[in-house]
Amino acid sequence: MTAEGSYHHGNLRAALLERAVAVLTASGAEGLSLRGLARDLGVSHAAPSRHFRDRQALLDALAVSGFTTLNARLRSAAAGGTDGAGEADEVTGAAGPVGARLAGLGRAYVDFAVGHTALLDLMFTVKHADDSSAELRELGHESLLIVARLMEEGQRTGAVRPGDPVQLAQVAFSTVHGLATLAVAALLDDTPLSEAMELALEVLLAGLRPGR
Repeated sequence: MTAEGSYHHGNLRAALLERAVAVLTASGAEGLSLRGLARDLGVSHAAPSRHFRDRQALLDALAVSGFTTLNARLRSAAAGGTDGAGEADEVTGAAGPVGARLAGLGRAYVDFAVGHTALLDLMFTVKHADDSSAELRELGHESLLIVARLMEEGQRTGAVRPGDPVQLAQVAFSTVHGLATLAVAALLDDTPLSEAMELALEVLLAGLRPGR
């Protein structure tokens, strides 16, 4: 069986995206080409065109896949993950869990941003292009809305200060995105990322609490 024949039922598309992420991480977007991916996977030069009409379509698909993965991680964190942290505390009520879940959102974003730096850069670049697709813009906006919805929940339970939930979510994103940017650029000096992240989250959550 040929290498090309070993891909079926959409496996080639998935393999192309997986390989594209590896190339993106190693060489940046400039190193991506459909012909190069075909060569890497041992398929014909024409095979990728069955799934991506051109290089831009590949970049769009990478961005969609990236936002889909990021949003899934953010939703999991917003729900409390799998450790039950999202359940109401019998003593403190909902305020404690909302704060813990907001912190979980921050950690999830920083983890993705630091672990997938090139992909995240591509995601934002493609999303903000003049010809970006409606699907991509919606997926990008959903990342913000996941945080905004948790802000709204926190406001209803008294855990989060009054204000536009979307603006509060934007401030939260700017905090964790800025931290991730500093970490990737090795600008945290001798401060471990985990330590800087916990301090940033502590300060952020303190600012989000209602004034006394």
